[in-house]
Amino acid sequence: MSNLITIYSRHGCHLCEDAETTLNELKSELNFSIEVIYIDGDSSLEKLYGNEVPVIHIDGEHHDFYKVDPIRFRSSLEKHRQHQ
Repeated sequence: MSNLITIYSRHGCHLCEDAETTLNELKSELNFSIEVIYIDGDSSLEKLYGNEVPVIHIDGEHHDFYKVDPIRFRSSLEKHRQHQ
Protein backbone atom coordinates (compact mmCIF):
# COMPACT_ATOMS: atom_id res chain seq x y z
CA MET A 1 0.00 0.00 0.00
CA SER A 2 1.34 3.38 -1.01
CA ASN A 3 1.22 6.26 1.44
CA LEU A 4 -0.03 9.69 0.41
CA ILE A 5 2.29 12.59 1.13
CA THR A 6 0.55 15.97 0.96
CA ILE A 7 2.48 19.18 0.46
CA TYR A 8 0.58 22.34 1.37
CA SER A 9 2.26 24.91 -0.81
CA ARG A 10 2.12 28.40 -2.31
CA HIS A 11 2.87 29.43 -5.88
CA GLY A 12 6.35 30.96 -6.19
CA CYS A 13 7.55 29.53 -2.85
CA HIS A 14 11.16 28.37 -3.21
CA LEU A 15 11.04 26.35 0.03
CA CYS A 16 7.95 24.57 -1.31
CA GLU A 17 9.74 23.77 -4.56
CA ASP A 18 12.75 22.43 -2.62
CA ALA A 19 10.48 20.21 -0.49
CA GLU A 20 8.74 18.86 -3.56
CA THR A 21 12.08 18.12 -5.25
CA THR A 22 13.38 16.30 -2.17
CA LEU A 23 10.20 14.22 -1.86
CA ASN A 24 10.25 13.37 -5.58
CA GLU A 25 13.83 12.10 -5.14
CA LEU A 26 12.69 9.81 -2.29
CA LYS A 27 9.44 8.73 -3.92
CA SER A 28 10.54 5.72 -5.97
CA GLU A 29 12.77 4.37 -3.22
CA LEU A 30 10.15 4.65 -0.47
CA ASN A 31 7.00 4.00 -2.56
CA PHE A 32 4.59 6.83 -1.83
CA SER A 33 2.51 9.25 -3.86
CA ILE A 34 2.60 13.03 -3.65
CA GLU A 35 -0.28 15.47 -3.70
CA VAL A 36 0.40 19.22 -3.83
CA ILE A 37 -2.32 21.51 -2.49
CA TYR A 38 -1.87 25.22 -3.12
CA ILE A 39 -3.24 27.27 -0.23
CA ASP A 40 -3.29 30.53 -2.24
CA GLY A 41 -6.79 31.96 -2.17
CA ASP A 42 -8.18 29.35 0.25
CA SER A 43 -8.84 31.41 3.37
CA SER A 44 -9.20 28.42 5.70
CA LEU A 45 -5.90 26.85 4.54
CA GLU A 46 -4.15 30.23 4.58
CA LYS A 47 -5.31 30.71 8.16
CA LEU A 48 -4.05 27.21 9.12
CA TYR A 49 -0.71 27.24 7.31
CA GLY A 50 -0.09 30.90 6.37
CA ASN A 51 3.65 31.48 6.48
CA GLU A 52 4.63 27.94 7.51
CA VAL A 53 4.54 26.47 4.01
CA PRO A 54 5.52 24.01 2.88
CA VAL A 55 3.59 21.88 5.36
CA ILE A 56 4.04 18.13 4.90
CA HIS A 57 1.47 15.51 5.91
CA ILE A 58 1.82 11.73 5.80
CA ASP A 59 -1.61 10.19 5.16
CA GLY A 60 -3.28 13.27 6.63
CA GLU A 61 -1.08 13.45 9.74
CA HIS A 62 1.20 16.45 10.23
CA HIS A 63 4.87 15.62 9.68
CA ASP A 64 6.83 18.85 9.33
CA PHE A 65 7.01 22.30 7.81
CA TYR A 66 9.48 24.63 6.03
CA LYS A 67 11.73 21.87 4.67
CA VAL A 68 12.07 18.13 4.29
CA ASP A 69 14.91 16.42 6.12
CA PRO A 70 15.31 13.10 4.25
CA ILE A 71 16.51 11.19 7.34
CA ARG A 72 13.70 12.48 9.53
CA PHE A 73 11.14 11.90 6.76
CA ARG A 74 12.30 8.28 6.30
CA SER A 75 12.02 7.68 10.03
CA SER A 76 8.54 9.24 10.29
CA LEU A 77 7.28 7.32 7.26
CA GLU A 78 8.58 4.05 8.71
CA LYS A 79 6.94 4.73 12.09
CA HIS A 80 3.70 5.66 10.34
CA ARG A 81 3.74 2.38 8.37
CA GLN A 82 4.29 0.33 11.52
CA HIS A 83 1.11 1.78 13.05
CA GLN A 84 -1.12 1.09 10.05
